[in-house]
Amino acid sequence: MTNAKLKTNKPVLILLYGFPGAGKTHFSNNITEHLESAVVQSDRIRSELFEEPRYDAQENSIVKHLMNYMSEEFLNAGVSVVYDMNAMRKAQRHELREMARKKRAKTVLVWFQLDADTAFQRLNSRDRRTADDKYAMDYTQNEFRDYASHMQHPASTEDYVVVSGKHTFGSQKTAFFKKLIELGLIDSTSGQSKVAKPGLINLIPKGRVDMTKRNISIR
Repeated sequence: MTNAKLKTNKPVLILLYGFPGAGKTHFSNNITEHLESAVVQSDRIRSELFEEPRYDAQENSIVKHLMNYMSEEFLNAGVSVVYDMNAMRKAQRHELREMARKKRAKTVLVWFQLDADTAFQRLNSRDRRTADDKYAMDYTQNEFRDYASHMQHPASTEDYVVVSGKHTFGSQKTAFFKKLIELGLIDSTSGQSKVAKPGLINLIPKGRVDMTKRNISIR
C-alpha cells in the first residue's frame, strides 16, 4: 500500500534552478511520489524527438513549445507540474510565471545550491542506466563553464526555496513542503486527497524526427 500524496489547494508550477549535475532531475523524479503532480522533462522529450540532439536554437524552441503546451494542459486540469528544465534566465522565469498566472496557478522556484566543481564531477560520473541520468546532456568543462556563465540567480522578488544539492532528497523535500505551507498551498487536511491525472497526450509522432527536414515552424 502506497502512502497518500499531498495535494495543493491550487495547481502549482514548480520551476527548478541550478547547475547541471545539481540534482534537479533526481528531485523531480522523487517529489511526485509525495505530491500530486506531473513531471514534464525537457531531456526526455528531446531524446524521444531527436535521435542525435543538436541543442541548437530551433531544437530548443520545439522542446520548449512542447513543454509549455503539456504544462498548460496539466494546469488547466488542476494538476501541479514539475517543469524539469533549468529555469536559468530571469526572462524565462517571468514568461513561465505569466503562463501559470493565466491558468490561475501559483509558481514556486526550487534553487539547488551546489558548487560548480562538485556539479561538474557529478556529470562525469553519471550512470545512464538510472532514470535520473538516462536522458541527460553531456558537457565538456568548457561547455559547462559557458553554460554556468549565462545563468541568472533568482532575485529577492521571486518566490523560491533554497535546497542544498549535497543534501538527501528527504531533506530537500522537507524544505520544499515547508515553503508550500508558508505560501498557504498545502495544509494538514490535504494529505489524503487525491485527484486523477489526465493522460499524457501523445505529441510525438511514430518514429523520430527526420533530421534532414528540420524546417519545422511553430506559430
